[in-house]
Amino acid sequence: MRGDHDAPGRGGDHDAAGRGGDHDAAGRGGDPTGRLYLDALMEAGAVPEAPARSQLLAAARARRRPMAPGPEWAAPYAARVAAFDAVLASASDWDTVIVEGWTLQELVAHLAAKDGLVAAAAGAPVLGPPIGAGDALGRTAEVQAYERGRAPEQTRRDWRAQADALCRHLAGLDRDTPITSEGLTFAAGDHVLARGLETWIHADDAARTFGLRLPHPPAEHIHPTADLCARLLPWTMLLSGADGAGRTLRLTLTGPGGGEWHVPLGVEDGVAVEGARGGEHAAISCDVVEFCFLLGGRGAPDAFRAELSGDAALAREVLACAPALSGP
Repeated sequence: MRGDHDAPGRGGDHDAAGRGGDHDAAGRGGDPTGRLYLDALMEAGAVPEAPARSQLLAAARARRRPMAPGPEWAAPYAARVAAFDAVLASASDWDTVIVEGWTLQELVAHLAAKDGLVAAAAGAPVLGPPIGAGDALGRTAEVQAYERGRAPEQTRRDWRAQADALCRHLAGLDRDTPITSEGLTFAAGDHVLARGLETWIHADDAARTFGLRLPHPPAEHIHPTADLCARLLPWTMLLSGADGAGRTLRLTLTGPGGGEWHVPLGVEDGVAVEGARGGEHAAISCDVVEFCFLLGGRGAPDAFRAELSGDAALAREVLACAPALSGP
């Protein structure tokens, strides 16, 4: 998920830096910006006054495929797939480079590759060429090579079909079922939340490239994603070679979907717990969306906007290590 884009704008309405929806956008029925705003209305329940509400929702349903059915814990992923699909529906130049030197078609192939690795681990159908490589870069290369010989709409269709099939398959799987993808064993729900975060970030990459304002997910989808990011901090410390053992962090994430977590920074010291408090060595307070995007490799840690207290050096180290799990 690494890229050269800056982190999303802060603020309670998450509408800075050209992102977020507005009521004027909703009125442009054929405009992809309007459609994306309507997607946000359908997901978040924040709607204009009737009768505009019924008219807007009818227009939204007519213009985009709804998110796939599945368990509630997979909804953040399913909704981001549907939102990105709305961006792709309006794409006119699939050869535009979006991120990592990849064209839009290659970016969708990358998402299909990584989704496919999770699907295979969960026992769901996998589309595209047979899996030869079990790592993100290797599988991405396989799928991109395969998709370069196909029309972009075929790439989009199979990515969406595979994602929807995964969501339907997850209905028969417990959220806490451990599955192993790319050598990492986590609960199925955490793997799927990670797929949702990457889909969200790459949808934002594409929308920004095309000059669209992509509304953020509703708070009930942001919150579990933020919880995952909080729980990953000990692993990002470990992968960065930092010693977090015996040290703790108070993490406060502001804005819709945010919260407050007590985070042990050693992987053997327990897991992050929301709402718990007591004797943390350092504290970080920042915007919830910016924090999720930092974990996803967007923005420079040394320029990240946050309030630090306690052991400021430790807090800065946590931020510096945060993107360690992000990748292409």
